[in-house]
Amino acid sequence: MTVSMLILGLGYAGRAIAENALRAGFSVSGTARDPAAARAPHGVTLLSFGQAAEAVREATHLVATAAPGAEGDPVLAAYADAIAAAPRLRWVGYLSTTGVYGDKGGAWVDEATAPAPGQERSLRRLAAEKAWEEVLAPRGVALDLFRTAGIYGPGRNALLDVRAGTARRVIKPGHTFSRIHVEDIARAVVAAALRPDGRRVLHLADDEPAEGAEVTAEAARLLGVPVPEGVPFEQALPGMSPMGRSFWAEDRKISSAGTQAALGLRWRYPSYREGLAALYQAEHAGEGGLQ
Repeated sequence: MTVSMLILGLGYAGRAIAENALRAGFSVSGTARDPAAARAPHGVTLLSFGQAAEAVREATHLVATAAPGAEGDPVLAAYADAIAAAPRLRWVGYLSTTGVYGDKGGAWVDEATAPAPGQERSLRRLAAEKAWEEVLAPRGVALDLFRTAGIYGPGRNALLDVRAGTARRVIKPGHTFSRIHVEDIARAVVAAALRPDGRRVLHLADDEPAEGAEVTAEAARLLGVPVPEGVPFEQALPGMSPMGRSFWAEDRKISSAGTQAALGLRWRYPSYREGLAALYQAEHAGEGGLQ
């Protein structure tokens, strides 16, 4: 039987997943709110989100990347009944966030840690996870909940910020963030799709949580420019946006050892150092690694 992956939300991570799924032998389609303004990898069928009912019916594998709003998960709002009835569907991957764990005071969390969201957007994510479970449970369709750390990669990385002069090194010793290269997201999602196993929580986070100031300093080193001057957190806080403040309000370290073992892979970019170096090298090889 032909394996057909539908990606509901062909954005930054969705495009990387689509490219990886094509290489793995999937027939791939993806949705966008405005297909005329979207871009899809070569070989991917681009659909309007509002006209994806037939693609849902035909899919064997489905990936949902859209964030929930105040009214809930937009994919389930539009297609819950169609997904529940899709005759060929065998696996669903939902991209959630590590924010569902809330503040852990810098402690580690793993795939078995109970969620304890403390912010509205994280509460919505956890509610969306549960909604997906409720839709799929009666069918026995495999479901992977991908709790994702901060995403970086081509076009979204500290090298670009340093080069543009917009990078800030906020200094808050001991406060780390977890992150993941978009290519490792794609590899993990496709690996999970090829090895469905009931209901799983999987972590998309590299092996080394790090202070943001360290990442910026490494980007400056690669570019051969002075490291931006550090700004103490207390001094930077008044000028932060509400979203920025919310990121700094929580501190946790994400372990993905269980995820890598379950999927039989190791991260291509186990820390920000390998990820930034690859982006820098790709640019100088003419591959557009920073773009």
